[in-house]
Amino acid sequence: MTSPHPLSPGAAQALDAFQQAGSWEQRARLLMQWGEKLEPLSDSQRVEENRVHGCESQVWLVAEQVDQQWQFRAAGEARLIRGLLALLLVRVNGLDSQALAQLDLNDWFNQLGLARQLSPSRSNGLNAVLKRMRELASAA
Repeated sequence: MTSPHPLSPGAAQALDAFQQAGSWEQRARLLMQWGEKLEPLSDSQRVEENRVHGCESQVWLVAEQVDQQWQFRAAGEARLIRGLLALLLVRVNGLDSQALAQLDLNDWFNQLGLARQLSPSRSNGLNAVLKRMRELASAA
């Protein structure tokens, strides 16, 4: 299933890079590289109010809406989680609330070739992050 919402240039770049990676080892290396691109959150943003519950490792999420489009920033303690967060952010940043509500997270990670490597706890954690994004969007 393809998304009814076009990919941003960053999401298209991620999809291209991951589809060209021939093995899990190459995708894992790419995942770590994407995680290193995450803009760090300040100590004042790493507070309980911004923590996403439902993740095994600690994850913080902040959101800002600019001209009806959402911009999220996130941080996580584990390297692999940071990579997954970066790939989630590149897919959701710039979406409006309706597009965010319709996003198929499993489809996105399937397209990237990462869905099979997501443990149930990581998958649940990513879904918790997306759920929190949707809560922030609907509260705005």
